[in-house]
Amino acid sequence: MTAAVRLRRSTPSRRGAWRWVRLAATAATLGVLVWRLGTSPFLDGLRTVDGGALAAAAGLALLTTVCCAWRWRTVARGLGVDLPLGAAVAAYYRSLFLNVTLPGGVVGDVHRGISHGRDTSDVGRGLRAVAWERSAGQVVQIVLTVAVLLVVPSPVETVMPLVALGLVAAAAGAALAARAWPAGGGSRWARLRRAVARDVRAGLLAGRAWAGVALASALVVAGHAVTFLIAARTAGATAPLSQLLPLTLLVLLAAALPNVAGWGPREGVTAWAFSAAGLGASRGVATAVVYGVMVLVASLPGAVVLVAAWVRDARSGPSREPQLPGRLAVVARRDGAPDA
Repeated sequence: MTAAVRLRRSTPSRRGAWRWVRLAATAATLGVLVWRLGTSPFLDGLRTVDGGALAAAAGLALLTTVCCAWRWRTVARGLGVDLPLGAAVAAYYRSLFLNVTLPGGVVGDVHRGISHGRDTSDVGRGLRAVAWERSAGQVVQIVLTVAVLLVVPSPVETVMPLVALGLVAAAAGAALAARAWPAGGGSRWARLRRAVARDVRAGLLAGRAWAGVALASALVVAGHAVTFLIAARTAGATAPLSQLLPLTLLVLLAAALPNVAGWGPREGVTAWAFSAAGLGASRGVATAVVYGVMVLVASLPGAVVLVAAWVRDARSGPSREPQLPGRLAVVARRDGAPDA
C-alpha cells in the first residue's frame, strides 16, 4: 500500500476525530459554565433579548455583510473571476446563516466558494477567493485587536507587548522565508509558493485593492464590536465603553476558535474576561447568549436566500447548488465566529 493511499484512507478518520474533539471541547466548556454558574445566566440572556437589540443587529449585519461581500468581490476580481455585488451579498448572507446553524462554522464558506466556482467553471479559484478574502479579514481583525489592547487597559494588558513582538517577528520571519525560498523549480513546494505569491499580488495587493480590503475589514470588525456592545448593554452591563471595548475585541477574536455553530469558546472567554474585569462571569455568559441570539436573527436573510434557491431549482430542474460538504477541509478559519 502506497503512502498516498494510506493518507487518503486516514484523512476521513482524522477529520472525524477532529469533529468529535470539537464537540467534546464545546460540551466541556458549556458544562463547566453550567456547573460553576448554573443555568441562570443562560436563561437571563434569553429573557433580556428585545426587539430593539434584534433590529440593531439586523441593521449592523446588513452593513457588515455588504462590506464582506465587497471585499470578496474585490479579491475574486483580482483572481480573474467576475462576481456581481448583489449576488455576493446574497451568497454571503447564505454563508453566514449556514455558519451559525451548522457544526464546524465553515460549511457556509465552503459552500459559497464551491457555488461561485461552479458558476464560473473554476471551483479551485472560487475556493481560493473565499480563503484569501476571509484570511485578509482575520489579519485586519488581529492587527486592530492587538493595537487596541496595547493602549487600553484589559485583563491581558501585561502580555500584550510580548504578543505584539511575537506577531511582528512572525511576519518578518514569513517575509524572509518567502524571499529566501527559491521561486524556480518544479517541486510541489515551489509551485505552491508561486501560486500563493501570484494570488496575493493579484487578489490583495494589485492597485489599491489592499486599501479597500483593509477598510472593508475594519468596518466589519467595528460592526461586530458595536453589536457585541449592544448585547452587553442589553444583558445589563453598565461598565463604561472604554472598559467593555477591549473585552469585546478579545471575545470576537476568541470566537474564531474551534466551536459548534458559534457556541463554546465564545461563552467561556466572555465569562473569563468579564470576571477578570470585575464585571462578573454570569454577566459575561448572559452577554454571550444575547450576542449569539442577535447574530442568529441577523443571519436569517440567509435562510430566505436558501429557500428561494431551492424553490427556483425545484421549478427549473436539477439543482446546480453544491451539496453541503460534511468532510471538506478549507484554508479559511472558523468557526461560528462573526465573519471578520
